[in-house]
Amino acid sequence: MPPSQRRRPKDRKATIALAAAELFCARGFHNVGIEDIAKAVGITGPAIYRHFRTKQAILAAAAEELGTTFAETVAAADGLDAAMTALVRYTLDRRSVARLYQWEGRHLSAEAQPRVAERFDAAVHTLRDQLVDTRPELSKRDAATLVTGALSVIASPSTHRASLSRAAAERVITGCVRAVLAADLPAPSGNGPRDHDPDRLALLPRRERLLASAVRLFHERGYHEVGIADIGEAAGINASSVYTHFAGKADLLAAAYYRATSRLESATTTALVDASTPEQALRNLVMTYIRFTFDGADLAAVYVSESENLPAGVVSEVDGSEPPASLRFRVHAALNVVTDLARSRGASVTEGRAATLVHCLLGIPPLDER
Repeated sequence: MPPSQRRRPKDRKATIALAAAELFCARGFHNVGIEDIAKAVGITGPAIYRHFRTKQAILAAAAEELGTTFAETVAAADGLDAAMTALVRYTLDRRSVARLYQWEGRHLSAEAQPRVAERFDAAVHTLRDQLVDTRPELSKRDAATLVTGALSVIASPSTHRASLSRAAAERVITGCVRAVLAADLPAPSGNGPRDHDPDRLALLPRRERLLASAVRLFHERGYHEVGIADIGEAAGINASSVYTHFAGKADLLAAAYYRATSRLESATTTALVDASTPEQALRNLVMTYIRFTFDGADLAAVYVSESENLPAGVVSEVDGSEPPASLRFRVHAALNVVTDLARSRGASVTEGRAATLVHCLLGIPPLDER
């Protein structure tokens, strides 16, 4: 049969969307071209346009497929535990694309964003209400915080490359989800995520204003969607004056990474030096990372891809009964929970509450049980 008469697979559109999603998650939306997607699928670039008009349309199709499957999985499950178990299995099946909406969703078009968000939000509300039915002592707000934490755990395998057998990964992640949903949240006191404060920014030196503005814009829009003029305007500085402090946009991004690394390394060293036991070291590390993230949620989000540099070995000194690979999965689940809670800026989210969830995930006993 001549090539022109060969039938294209009926699922070609879905195949393109899945291949693109994997590339977007691996490289970032703006670092993937139509030709890259076509090569991954095994077709020509022009053939992509038979199915999608733009790269953004491909992203929307992939995100909508994730949202639809998420909602259908929740709706089909018989109760909260069954829904969470099914979501764990689905996410492990799609580990390479599970974080698509979390990190690349900001590149969706203005029309696609509310459409995708509606599907996710409706399913999350269902899970929240199921948790309240199971634990009637919870307010809807607190139940939503716990569900957010559980979903962060479920998404966490897509944020790292640690290896674990499928059965073991499912067991570890499901156990972490149940621990979060069963957690007793303390009263919401203490510090929550810090909001952007223009007045505080105005007090900073010019270089610091530029760096803080760049980090916020990189997080909100993505690196490629931000220009030097945007950063200068946000910092209240003429665009041409930006180059007095930074050679260009890439230099600003590098400075953000160096700043995050320096702060975290310094705080981590202090946390370890001030500890007299492995358990105290772990407690100190937990609060160090939480404060780092809550004090600068935008900076933490830009830095999150480097989170594997955080020390995880100390966990094994507290509980030596679990294999290192399983511990690494739990540590990454805890890191993802902290990052997502800080980004949510929820009214019921505080450092103390984040610490409670991390303690549950890492098996750190409450202080009154020591």
